[in-house]
Amino acid sequence: MTDFGPRAPHGPDMTGTHQPLEDMDIHEKGAFDALIRPEDSYTPDGVYWADLPLLQKVKFVSSYDAGEAKRELGNIWEMMKKDPLSPVSYYFRNMVLPGAGLGLEGYVLFSIGNIKPLFEKAFPACWDKHETCSAQWINAIDYLEIVGIIMGQIMVGILGDWLGRRWGLIQDASIMLLGLIMLTAAWGVTQNGWVICYAWSLFIYGVGVGGEYPMTATSGMENAVGSGKVSTKEDRLHRGRKVTSAFLMQGWGQFCNQVLLILLLLIFHHGSGNAPYSEVAAQWTYRVSFAIPAVGTLWLVYYRAFHMKAASKQLQVAKKKASVTGYDVESLRLTFHHFGFRILATAGGWFANDVFFYGNKLFQSEFISVISPETTSIMPNWLWSLCNVGVSLVGYYMASFFIDNKLYGRKWMQIVGFLMVFILFIVPGFHYEYYTSKENIKAFQAMYFLSSFFNQFGPNSVTFLVAAEVFPTPIRATAHGLSAASGKLGALLAAVLYNYISTQTKFYFVPWFGLAGVVLTFVFLPDTTGLDLKEQERRWMYLRQGREQDYHGPAVHPKHLSLWERMRGKGKYYDAELDYKQKVEEYRTEWEEAMARKISEKDQSEEFATETDDSLLEGHVHSYFHRTSPMFRGMEQKVPAKGDNFALPPAAQDGDSIEAIEEKE
Repeated sequence: MTDFGPRAPHGPDMTGTHQPLEDMDIHEKGAFDALIRPEDSYTPDGVYWADLPLLQKVKFVSSYDAGEAKRELGNIWEMMKKDPLSPVSYYFRNMVLPGAGLGLEGYVLFSIGNIKPLFEKAFPACWDKHETCSAQWINAIDYLEIVGIIMGQIMVGILGDWLGRRWGLIQDASIMLLGLIMLTAAWGVTQNGWVICYAWSLFIYGVGVGGEYPMTATSGMENAVGSGKVSTKEDRLHRGRKVTSAFLMQGWGQFCNQVLLILLLLIFHHGSGNAPYSEVAAQWTYRVSFAIPAVGTLWLVYYRAFHMKAASKQLQVAKKKASVTGYDVESLRLTFHHFGFRILATAGGWFANDVFFYGNKLFQSEFISVISPETTSIMPNWLWSLCNVGVSLVGYYMASFFIDNKLYGRKWMQIVGFLMVFILFIVPGFHYEYYTSKENIKAFQAMYFLSSFFNQFGPNSVTFLVAAEVFPTPIRATAHGLSAASGKLGALLAAVLYNYISTQTKFYFVPWFGLAGVVLTFVFLPDTTGLDLKEQERRWMYLRQGREQDYHGPAVHPKHLSLWERMRGKGKYYDAELDYKQKVEEYRTEWEEAMARKISEKDQSEEFATETDDSLLEGHVHSYFHRTSPMFRGMEQKVPAKGDNFALPPAAQDGDSIEAIEEKE
């Protein structure tokens, strides 16, 4: 990461001590262009993709994306030629492992709604008629689960920014493991005591799950599994895919839970899925279903403790630049000052989404009873639920494939998703009797499943990503946790309200949150598709120094600002040419500090390697700074200073090809 922190408190020298682009030859200019204006975001003429006219923009983006897809498919083919299973291993390492916690969360949390119909059939006096168990405690199961999640999201979000991502990841997995052990072993002297124990076990598990949201999003974005560095090209082109690929493990968790419940019930109910269900079969089914993810969570604790040691690196670098050792309270204050309406967009959008998403899950059994009204078996319910999860998984993957497309991206995906949810619920809501009639039930079913698809290929995936992406590193987990907690307040609203209103009233109630999500997204959410995460950090350093007007880079391009921010004039500071000169000077500052450390023979620690861009210390960029910086000016013909192993690249001759130049270097 570019360092313009404590050693250069006022930013790069723009006073004229050394002029940017001073005596820069064509080869040095080409090297800086490759560094500052990469080909995936700029045309050969140096025009930023978002500055292009519409038709040229479509051509540029489509052409580059097609080439990138061809390159990736070629890499997969090369991997398969060496080892046919290597792509599977790559997917598991880079997509499955980062989202393992959310996969386990999806498995367990959504199993609660799946198991409840089985409990009502096997323990009717307790779970259905409430003769031996308290109705308040039965309802409290949903409430305590959501309250635990909210507590975990806020608490671990703050602690993750305070103590580090790695600590938060380990803590989440440990609490989830404790909760699963409690769920598996839950019991009581009476059935009501069992329900109480079951409810509090879900609360404990919920605290762990809540922390999983901000930790998975921030660590996935900051490359916790790898070196802790941001690879700029990967960041720009595939950051959204990387995070949403981890998030979609939630869908696979739901899918695996539903399949295992069906298999376990068939095993313990003597090969039959039909009622009546014995208490023994129900107990074995649900306890084994929780014991299986407990084993996976135990492994997750080990993996995070010993194989994710780089998870906190970017946070440590950001704190070092700002000279902060504990929680960065100043960054939190500045975030609310500068990005307060972004928090409104991420928190409000998540709230609107979860009213639908969790509400959908809560009354799914009632919806399916409309489709299959003449059965007493829970198997049709589970099978239809499995079908719905399959449709949702298609939506998750579609979101992963399209979320980084500059012509569609995060913002339009969320707007279209919210709008489709609104339409697909408002239509049957106001024609409920027509669509629930026997001859029109298939249309009703199609709209319900399509709403699940557009929820995943829309706000459910996007809210998870942007709640971390649009905020600076020092408070990223806190902002994500607050946004996610707001979402769970929407889920809590649905859980409470749905106990008191009819199925048709639910269809009246839900759609308007989709419409509210459209408005919030359109007005207050910036579109960070294609924006280098480094640029956000650059802008943040200027904001932190009170020099907002001095930043002129892509992070204030109108494309990457919300409608509200554009109306407030934030985009007026964008100036591509001035930004180019500033970046040269910022890189000069970083290069001089790196060379000073090298000359003084300080250890080049792993932290130093993380902060310094390797491309600054070699080739024509290095030669330009060595030739023009005051600390080395005129030293080319002298004996190098101690520790300075500098050597100019061979001079390029007229007519040299690019290949010849590269060979000389």
